Amino acid sequence: MLHITDAMIDSAVTPTDAQQVLFEAFRSLAEGRASMQERIRTEAGGVKISTMGAVLPDQGHAGAKVYSTIAGQFNFVIQLFSTRDGRPLATLEANAITRLRTAACSVIAARHLARPRVRRLAIFGAGVQGRAHACQFAEAHDLEEIRVVDPFAPADTAAQLQAQCGVPVRMTDAAGALDDADVVVTASRATEPLFAGTQLPAGCFVAAIGSSLPHTRELDDAALARAASIMVDWGPQTLREAGDLQRAAPGCLDGKLVEFADVVSGRKPGRTGPDDITIYKAVGVGLQDIALAGLAYERVAAAR
Repeated sequence: MLHITDAMIDSAVTPTDAQQVLFEAFRSLAEGRASMQERIRTEAGGVKISTMGAVLPDQGHAGAKVYSTIAGQFNFVIQLFSTRDGRPLATLEANAITRLRTAACSVIAARHLARPRVRRLAIFGAGVQGRAHACQFAEAHDLEEIRVVDPFAPADTAAQLQAQCGVPVRMTDAAGALDDADVVVTASRATEPLFAGTQLPAGCFVAAIGSSLPHTRELDDAALARAASIMVDWGPQTLREAGDLQRAAPGCLDGKLVEFADVVSGRKPGRTGPDDITIYKAVGVGLQDIALAGLAYERVAAAR
């Protein structure tokens, strides 16, 4: 049985690889050939352990991700099994997988919910996920500018991101970031909305990926009410965990919710009009982790 480190994963799997394997995994889910285990959280003494998993027979892998949360810091591990004979195949450090898969799914969602020409990217939160989204969107689109909102970011954040992404980056406030933005990514730990939904420009796509707890939210009711569609990464888990949806006022979500798997597989429509505001609300699901862990295992095992 292999042990695969974050460094090995970063060397073996590119963002483009991640986007492809995740697309295939969600298509398998849409067609009834894959299943997921919802996240379970257990906590005592300020220490939280969470588990989530998936079974992907098309890929030949099943597994579970287990991670600790202490003082807001996460550490992730995946145990991967074969679906052919049940053998344990590998343990994987999964910080790299979590970083890769979250941004990759936002890029996939944007293919279906954003306008064809994405030029201006606004990011709220310059932590691990905010930076990963900046890099993956810069690689996937011909961006003209990345605007970042994070009052706690180090002074050299814009320079670092610009060097990583090859795109002009500037730090700004919410109004400056949202002005004529094509894509808005919220990757914060905010407990209350980051901006007034009335500020969202017509036609923008929002990937809200920072909040996965029922008492927290990044988007307000105005943003949800203005949205033409709201795509969730997986209804059974997202609707239970996402404070953005749990705390929404009555009527904000009516007739708008669609599943990620249904949209990316073509079973449900994505964007239908150029001025539509569209939202992807993600909490992170086990299918993403196990699909990407399976690809990393195949790449590392083949190279041995």
